[in-house]
Amino acid sequence: MSLLKGVYWDLDGTVANTELEAHLPAFNLAFEDFGLNWKWDTSIYIDLLKVNGGKNRISHFSKTIGEFISNELVIRIHEKKQFHYLKIIKKNTVHLKTGVKRLISELFEKKVRQFIVTSSSRKQVDLLIEYLFPEFNPFEFIISSDDVKYHKPNPLPYLKAMRLSGIDNNNSVVFEDSNPGIKSSLAAKIPTIYVPSNIPTVIDKQIKLDCILDSLGDFNKVANVIKGPKLNKNYVDYSFLNNFLISICNAKY
Repeated sequence: MSLLKGVYWDLDGTVANTELEAHLPAFNLAFEDFGLNWKWDTSIYIDLLKVNGGKNRISHFSKTIGEFISNELVIRIHEKKQFHYLKIIKKNTVHLKTGVKRLISELFEKKVRQFIVTSSSRKQVDLLIEYLFPEFNPFEFIISSDDVKYHKPNPLPYLKAMRLSGIDNNNSVVFEDSNPGIKSSLAAKIPTIYVPSNIPTVIDKQIKLDCILDSLGDFNKVANVIKGPKLNKNYVDYSFLNNFLISICNAKY
């Protein structure tokens, strides 16, 4: 019995650990460019990740510290941040997470359609995908922050992705690493697998997940299933994802 037809990947923290490696230093460089006495450390940034979207984080932070800035300045800062982010990516400082390339390659070979659904801007996403997948782009399309009016945790990004793909939610799987992302995909009623990034995340108590992993695993690194189907190998593969969907289908009926 085969149910799996489409996989929607979040990008930052799910496909690659980019937040602390690229986004955070890019923000701080942008603040310096504008003469702002702002310096986000790891602790501040992790807390700001509760706010989805770079421009929203800048605006939220300015209000938090009582230094109100205009929307125009927020946009200019974010544009500069993007400039620095792209330079950092080109320095080869970001890498795919454990098991990501292996699983994406297997799904591609089995003709499972794959997509990116992210809160990052189109420019950032395009460069990162080009850098991480130089041989081939396995993703049929990308839903970025530029493509929807409302971002995660709103379900709109995933609803738009489903509409464009034409794949039923019962035949789909989402990989996410954050509370906003999980809330977005679950609100769109897509079976979701949580795989943590390198940033500690406590899943909100109201979120009910059917599958939680510590990693995707690889040939030399065992994945552990915190919740979900049993692994037949050391790592997550096509069979595991299909069994995950079957278990959800059986639970419904």
